[in-house]
Amino acid sequence: MLRHVAVIGAGAAGLVVGHELLREGHTVVVYEKGEQVGGSWIYTSETESDPLGVDPNRYPVHSSLYKSLRVNLPRELMGFRAYPFVARNDEGSVDLRRYPGHEEVLRYLQNFAREFGVDQVVRLHTEVLNVRLVESNKWKVKSRKKDDVVEEETFDAVVVCNGHFSVPRLAQVPGIDSWPGKQMHSHNYRIPNPFQDQVVILIGHYASGLDIKRDLAGFAKEVHIASRSVADETHEKQPGYDNMWLHSMVERANEDGTVVFRNGRVVSADVIMHCTGYKYNYPFLETSGIVTVDDNRVGPLYKHVFPPVLAPGLSFVGIPQKVIPFPFFELQSKWIAGVLSGRIVLPSQDEMMEDVKAFYSKLEASGKPKRYTHIMDYPQLIEYTDWVTAQYNCQGYEEWRKQMAYSAFKNAFITRPGTYRDEWDDEHLVAEANKDFIKYTSNKSK
Repeated sequence: MLRHVAVIGAGAAGLVVGHELLREGHTVVVYEKGEQVGGSWIYTSETESDPLGVDPNRYPVHSSLYKSLRVNLPRELMGFRAYPFVARNDEGSVDLRRYPGHEEVLRYLQNFAREFGVDQVVRLHTEVLNVRLVESNKWKVKSRKKDDVVEEETFDAVVVCNGHFSVPRLAQVPGIDSWPGKQMHSHNYRIPNPFQDQVVILIGHYASGLDIKRDLAGFAKEVHIASRSVADETHEKQPGYDNMWLHSMVERANEDGTVVFRNGRVVSADVIMHCTGYKYNYPFLETSGIVTVDDNRVGPLYKHVFPPVLAPGLSFVGIPQKVIPFPFFELQSKWIAGVLSGRIVLPSQDEMMEDVKAFYSKLEASGKPKRYTHIMDYPQLIEYTDWVTAQYNCQGYEEWRKQMAYSAFKNAFITRPGTYRDEWDDEHLVAEANKDFIKYTSNKSK
């Protein structure tokens, strides 16, 4: 059974979904609001009028990239299986580093779209305004083009791939509303120059926070990092820096401009930057309350993909966090494409709902907050990928990929946190990866 499928978003997830749907024989339309494919990997110096990103009347900027960003995974891990992320001089690769900058990732994604013809089914400059279920289990997609022409089209299924790095989550800090300094979210950070000679507090010490603190150190007078994951008494000067300290979480902000940490230290700061992640947001999706976002839990979703009541007509790709994104999107896409064609059969609605309830109960029993529903640790990631690939009788993550993921994590957070992008000791795994890539590139239909 072949379907007419809408894909919302032409970032990494939307592009690989488009590829797998086309490969399965479905007809596809990929909607993209922007002027090119690439999603969150399209850099712009533009920022939002509200630096915190909470004003509902602001003009939203999708990208959260800062100018200096380099990937935090080696390129061997990042690429799709169907199209490994190797340096391709014949296809315009410019940045040949193992941990390249964001420009190289965008080139890779755009080359992927051209290679597999996905670019031919993308509608650029087309914003999705509304997605709703109509009669006969069809889905109506209402969209607006750049010239303000509004169109509606009916589909058999919709796959949501609009990303989750655009709507900021903010730390809750007592007294922050009366604090007189500047607040912003890392979503609106681009370059360090505007912070020259200022005292900056970063709330959050993962991914963007780790990069931005180093970016700022050469310009700011002082950089103070507040982290939830350290003991309350923590106050550590950061190795290699004379102007950077790691603290426990902020306890309160005061009207006199000072900020108090749980370790008792008091800092008079110019800027507080929230490096605190993002919210899931689907303003276009109308499901009569069947799918909700509650404390950053999107649900109910069977295996983070299918809402049981609306499956298989509605699905989501790329919701889990702390995964290996591109190949993760790819394996979810293969599952969805097979389900939509009838080649793979989902459990009953009741069985899927029971699975979701059991998952939620397990999270609650472990003390994991609801907002962490979609965050996977390494064992969960491997278990999940093995399960999904088993649904379509495909090999799970290769052993070299599992070992390289662990090695990259250890290198970035333990062994060489400041230099991991340029120093490593897993060349034997790189060699294994390159051997494996030959298998996939020699027959792209597999």
